[in-house]
Amino acid sequence: MSYELFMRGELPRWALVEYRMDPAEIDDVAAAVAAAFAQAEGAILPGQRVCLAAGSRGIDRIDEVVKAAVAEVRARGGEPFVIPAMGSHGGATAEGQVEVLASLGITEERIGCPIRSSMETVLLGTVEGDIPVFIDRIAHEEADLIIPINRVKPHTDFRGPVESGLLKMIAIGLGKQKGADTFHGQGFPQFYRLIPAVGQFTLGRVNIPFGLALVENGYARLFHVEAVAAERIWEREQELCALARERMARLPLKAMDVLIVDYIGKDISGLGMDSNVVGRYYTGPTGTGPEIQRIIVRDLTETTEGNAVGVGMADVVLEQAVAKMDREKTYMNCITAKTPEGARVALTVRTDREALAVALACCLKVTTEQARIVRIQDTKHLDRFYVSEPLLNEVLATGLCRVVEELHPIAFDPSGMFKHKGV
Repeated sequence: MSYELFMRGELPRWALVEYRMDPAEIDDVAAAVAAAFAQAEGAILPGQRVCLAAGSRGIDRIDEVVKAAVAEVRARGGEPFVIPAMGSHGGATAEGQVEVLASLGITEERIGCPIRSSMETVLLGTVEGDIPVFIDRIAHEEADLIIPINRVKPHTDFRGPVESGLLKMIAIGLGKQKGADTFHGQGFPQFYRLIPAVGQFTLGRVNIPFGLALVENGYARLFHVEAVAAERIWEREQELCALARERMARLPLKAMDVLIVDYIGKDISGLGMDSNVVGRYYTGPTGTGPEIQRIIVRDLTETTEGNAVGVGMADVVLEQAVAKMDREKTYMNCITAKTPEGARVALTVRTDREALAVALACCLKVTTEQARIVRIQDTKHLDRFYVSEPLLNEVLATGLCRVVEELHPIAFDPSGMFKHKGV
């Protein structure tokens, strides 16, 4: 079947625009980490075994952060090792989680210390009567202290005083698949209260003197590193979450007909594509905008290693993305999160031309010539994007964007794929 029969009329032209945001960022990661550790001077004693907990997210220069943290621990006479703290990611296997770290540049050779991975956990106790709290066995039994390292940012699935960050890593990431599964079994609407409850419970029973909090700017570049003492994590993380929300990039548009997303992946967002950017979740619109009628997903990132969580938010998907989907990794992640809809595959087509034709045909009250179309690399990198002519004036009126490639036809090669291979 040729889906191009749905393409009625000529597509509008589009332009490539640059989105200007606050460019402040950290130049010297090692110096920033050293300054953060200096904030927690005295927390690490000579001879102590120090467990550094690293997650699965594609945080800017996370390999440099972890390497610098290893050096700081050694400088204080500690014996560092790294563990994956990522719940069920990596197919919920010890080997898979090491592979996830390696995909982020975190290897023993790169960071200069052992990486120890296990899916075994220890039961610390319960909160709210019957909710069990688990923690990684190696971190609990074979370390004198644990330092979680994580980015603080708005979450994609819930809202609360704290969302993604140190407390979430302590409550869920360190709980491995068993803890993550138990936690998610309570449902995302409970996270706003359970993350603080479980996190504070764990802090009261495990030696976590401080956490290393990271915040990125709108260009997805690291701009803040801070050692947050255990007794201040609840209070300080609320402030850092607000800061991250203020700095994060969003599309400067209220509505569009079709959003084309070149890549989704776990390194982009826990949801594959950030609901804070696309304004929708599996259950429908988030209410924060923008309003998008249809979303096209073109491909998966290499770093996501087949984990296609979030593909269920798309309306049209290219075959090349579906072909890369690792069902075991994707299903394990979705089952643990209690969101099977995250793995549902939408209308699947071969080419960009077909995808655009189908997406537009599924829109309401839209003519092809006046279609409001946007194409982004992914929801983490919004500094440049394509915008069709009917939206261009609105984008420029914000004063935050400038045209870097003048209006030109939306062109396809003989195989039906975009001539411009990337944003």
